[in-house]
Order: sequence, then structure tokens, then C-alpha cells
Amino acid sequence: MSKCKVTELFGSMVFNDAAMNTRLPEDVYNALKKTISQGTHLELDVANVVANAMKDWAVENGATHYTHWFQPLTGITAEKHDSFIVPKGDGRIIMEFSGKELVRGEPDASSLPSGGLRSTFEARGYTIWDTTSYAFIKDGTLCIPTAFCSYSGEALDKKTPLLRSMEALNKQAMRIVKLFGNSEVQGVVTGVGPEQEYFLIDKELFLARPDLVYTGRTLFGTRPPKGQELEDHYFGCLKSRVCDFMKDIDQELWKLGVCAKTKHNEVAPSQHELAPIYSTANIATDHNQITMELLKSVANRHDLACLLHEKPFAGVNGSGKHNNWSISTDTGINLLEPGNTPHENAQFLLFLVAVIKAVDEYQDLLRVSSASAGNDHRLGANEAPPAIISIFLGEELTDILESIDLGADYKGKEKQAMEIGVTVLPHFPKDTTDRNRTSPFAFTGNKFEFRMLGSAFSISGPNIVLNTAISEVLCQFADALEKTDNFNAALAELVKKTYRNHKRIIFNGNNYSDEWVEEALKRGLSNLKTTVDAFPEFISEKSIALFTKHHVFAETELRSRYEIFMEAYCKAIHIEALTMVDMTKGSIIPACISYQNELAALLNSKNDRTEFDCSLESHLLSKISSLSGCLLKKLTALEDAVLDSKESRGIFDCASFYRDRVFTAMAEMRLIVDELETLVAAKYWPFPTYAQMLYSVL
Repeated sequence: MSKCKVTELFGSMVFNDAAMNTRLPEDVYNALKKTISQGTHLELDVANVVANAMKDWAVENGATHYTHWFQPLTGITAEKHDSFIVPKGDGRIIMEFSGKELVRGEPDASSLPSGGLRSTFEARGYTIWDTTSYAFIKDGTLCIPTAFCSYSGEALDKKTPLLRSMEALNKQAMRIVKLFGNSEVQGVVTGVGPEQEYFLIDKELFLARPDLVYTGRTLFGTRPPKGQELEDHYFGCLKSRVCDFMKDIDQELWKLGVCAKTKHNEVAPSQHELAPIYSTANIATDHNQITMELLKSVANRHDLACLLHEKPFAGVNGSGKHNNWSISTDTGINLLEPGNTPHENAQFLLFLVAVIKAVDEYQDLLRVSSASAGNDHRLGANEAPPAIISIFLGEELTDILESIDLGADYKGKEKQAMEIGVTVLPHFPKDTTDRNRTSPFAFTGNKFEFRMLGSAFSISGPNIVLNTAISEVLCQFADALEKTDNFNAALAELVKKTYRNHKRIIFNGNNYSDEWVEEALKRGLSNLKTTVDAFPEFISEKSIALFTKHHVFAETELRSRYEIFMEAYCKAIHIEALTMVDMTKGSIIPACISYQNELAALLNSKNDRTEFDCSLESHLLSKISSLSGCLLKKLTALEDAVLDSKESRGIFDCASFYRDRVFTAMAEMRLIVDELETLVAAKYWPFPTYAQMLYSVL
């Protein structure tokens, strides 16, 4: 595709600013822009004109239906399609779309997760047009990004609290920016760039694995002879089918205005990554949901299956999602940009220590924001950060803050030219600090990279926590600085005091090491190892106080989400357990019996003739028979655990039961099955192996 065609393709399926400017009358365009930029009320007459223009544009681009596209608490998007057609009465139809239909929809609010906010008989809910996120066309349908709330106004989605948190951060950050004399700034926004990891395997093999189909991960399977040990897949040459898929996914994303920028092979076999250019947190969240959906649908076109589970294969790296977070003014100033002399950049230092304080004080909430049954398999597995939150600052910034704390002059380091002993290669200045891929929250030049998210996550939750926690700290800073008569002295003392009180959260070393776990304990940092350990922090008094103060969540909304997330955890493990039982009973046990029958028949035939050595067959038969007996015991234990899980208990006790009893029974049964896989003849083994799946795409 030529450069010209790419520029024409980009955003062609988006009713973006250029389309609005072309198709809307000037007064309507200006009114809509004012609503978008300043949050003013959108009048119905303006909405009617916008809706008609949007409909005309959509129909011209092949759309026949529209939908309010929203993000309920399922973790995926939802949509209900309605056509534009309206009967005329003479057997013909016209295409219409009103402002009322654009602005508001009424999906069933009781059939989606509400955590008790909606009863079955209380079905009414509303979807409300988010004017800050452009409408787009997908599969012949005009998709209108919307918020989703209950009849009584509680947020039932992931977009509404994110928008609230962005408003909270804007309010508090503006107080700080104005203290530095930046009167031209009208707003502060959070920018996010989420890196998306995923696996691609052959679709035929995917469909032959019930565990992948039902749960997204393999519940059985032995490691192949070759995994990621040679480190030959990372950044390796793209295989032809993968390359074709990536070209296709780029084009589909570009049509929808998603700035897909980077693509490459990841560490594990069949693992890949896609990364976009930064957008505002709200747009980035919408775009990442679109990206995950398209990864699956485009893969299907190529007879591939895209796996977004955090740990689809045991023994090789799982998939994460790195949430690159920054904060900038509407005038284009990145407030986390150190500049050439960061030790003299007081505004940067204040925002930097605000992040440090927020991450330290609300480390438990950040851990909650990355918690799920799937991500429990990945965190701490020497491929992702541990469950301990810490910040990597790098040598230069740490030295600057240490000098401030000690009241010493910062000497600084001159940038050195990169020398590698080859004169023909161009020289360039060496960075003053290294990177740290083991850190869960790393400063990477002018942004922070939160690395704990699972690949299937909506990025909304982590950004809600980040925005709100930092809003609270900036509020405290502004309260202190607005009262002082000596701003510079108060500012210097505030930076110094904040760093001194919260430096325990900074760790520039190897987060994978056992020594760090011990050191973190000494520092008093949390180590919430599992989802069940973490989730209660979401409804702690401290959490409720934070979110309600900044109007991001009402207490009822927090408690409802706690119920929803804990229930989702239980359901995920329950489905996995049932799938294990079905696969074992329906396929694995019959395979073992068939192979044992073959061995027994061969052994009997050899026993009739004394010249044959029967030791191999006898050994195999004995071992498989012994393992089969163990399998029966483990299967019975798992079935008993699943049955016991139905006993009435509170949601925390239920989740604890699934973690401690059901999951443990599953892990014990897997050990037996995986060993049987190495012994039973390949022609009898009923499922594609790891070796087949991980090396299926050529």
C-alpha cells in the first residue's frame, strides 16, 4: 500500500473532526466542538443535525444499522443493532436517524453485570453518547461510543468512571499548573499508549482444544522440546501467515482511526505484540477494545486463532499489556518531561513526586487494578513483574531526588557519546539511565509504564486508579501551596519531604529476585499474591474515601464492582474445572484405556513366545496403569471440590474456596495428565500438543 493510500485509508471509517467540519453547518459544528472541549450541554436541535449528517455519512460508507457501542463490566464491548429504515406507508422506506436516537439508548440493564445495583425486574438502563470519542463504522454498522448507566444513575460500565477520573485529574492538575503561572493552559489530559501482546495459532488446532475454546488457556499440556530457550523468536523475522495477518490488522485499525504503530514477534513461540501511538486515556481505552476485537476477527479470516488470555500455555511467557501513562496540558506540554536539566525543572519534579507518593500510598489499589484469575498465572513468573508494586526511576532521577533530600548540590552527569568500537557507525548521545523491564511501574523518559496488566484487560481500571490517586496527591499539594506566602520555599520543602516519606517505593534493581521480595517486606510494601488477596482492598475505607471524594465512584458502585469481579474470578475457575472434567472423562481416559489395551494385547502375544523381551511393554503398561489409578483419584477430588463449591457462602469465602480447593485440585490433576501425555502413543492422544500448536503457523 502506497503512502498516499495509507493517508486516504486512515480514519476513513470514522466520523472524525474532518468529517464533522465538512458535513455540519458552521454553527452546529462550533456548538458540538464546544460540548466536546468544554463539556457544555448539547441541545436537541444540534443533536438532530449531527445525527442526520452522521447517518448520511454512514450510509454513503455502506452502513445500514447503528448501535450504541458500550463497555459493560464484562470486560468486553456490547452492542444492540437497529437499522436506519423507517416505513413510509406506501411499501417503501426511508433512512432516518434522530438526535434522540444518537444521544440516548435503552439496553437491558439487568442482563449485564451490576453487582446488585439492578434486580432482574429492574431492567431499564441508559447508554449516553460520549461526544469525546468519535463514531465509527464496523461491519456495516455505525458504532456510537457511549457510557452505560442504570435507571437510578449508577455507572454500569468502564467508560463513565474513567471520564470522571480524567475530570478529577484535570481539576487538580490545573490548580498546580496555575501556581506555576501557566495562565494560557485551559486543560490537562492523561495520555495512554497500551502495548498489546497476543498469541496466534492455527484455527483448526484451536477448535480441537476444548480448553482453549471455553477458557482461553490450555488446562493440560506438556512443554515442547523447544520453547523460548534460544531467544530466537523475539524480534525475529515474521512468518508469512503472520505477516499477512499483521498487514490486514494494520489496515483495519487504520480505517477506524487507531494509530497502530509497532508490530513484532514477542519472546514466546507464536507470541506477538502490537503498539499504538498515544491517545487520551478515554480514546486509548476505546481503541484498545477495538484492537482486541479486531485481532480475533481478522485472525479468523486468516484461519488463525488469536489468544488474549494472560497465560494460554504453561511453561512459556504469558501475555501482558503495558500501560504507558503520561499527563500533558492542552498546549502540548508534557508535565512528565524532565528536559535537559531535570534538577532545575521544579514543575516536573513536583509532578514526579506526586506520582511517587500516589503509587506508594495506593499501591494496593494498583495491584487490584491488575488482578484476575488469568493474570494470577503470570504475575511473578519471571516474565512479568511480581505482585509487589515498586517504581523504577533510573540512576539520574534517583540521584537528583537524593541530592534534594540531602540538601546537596546535584553534580549531574554529562551525556556521553555511544562508543561501540566501529568508526563507520553514527555516534549518538548515550542515555543517562538504563531501562528496567522487571519493574511493574517504570519511568521511561517522559512517561510511566505500568507493566502489570494482563493482555485481556480493559485498560480503563488501571487508568481510573492512576488518575484518581494522583488527583488526590495533587489536591493535597495545591491545598498546601495555595496557602503559602513563599511559594518557592514551600515548593522545595514539599518536593523534599514527599520524596523522603515515600522513597521506599523506589527500586531500580531486579524485581524478579528473591532478595527483592525480602527487601520489600522490610520496607513495608504490600505483596498481594493472588486476586483473592487483592480485591478486598477495593472496598477498604481508604479506597472508598478516595473515590467518593473525587466523585469517581459512589460507594454503591465500588461495592457492586467488588461483587462482580470476585464473582467473575469464581466463574472463571469453575468453568475451567468443568472443562477439565469433561476433557478427562470424554477423551483422556478413553485414550489411556485404548493404549493400555494395545499394550496388554502385545504383551500377551509376546508372553506366548519366550524369545521376546517384554520388559518395555510391561514397564509402560504398569506405569500408565498406575498413573490412571492416580488420575481417577484426582478426578474424583476435583469433582467433589466442584460439587462443594455450590454450598452457600459469602463472595470472599467462595473465591477463597475456588483458589484453595478447586484450583489446587485442578493443578494436581494436571500433573498426572501431563505425564500421561508423554507416555501414551501420539495416535491415541486426543488433543493437539503444545509442539503442534506453538509451531503451527508458518
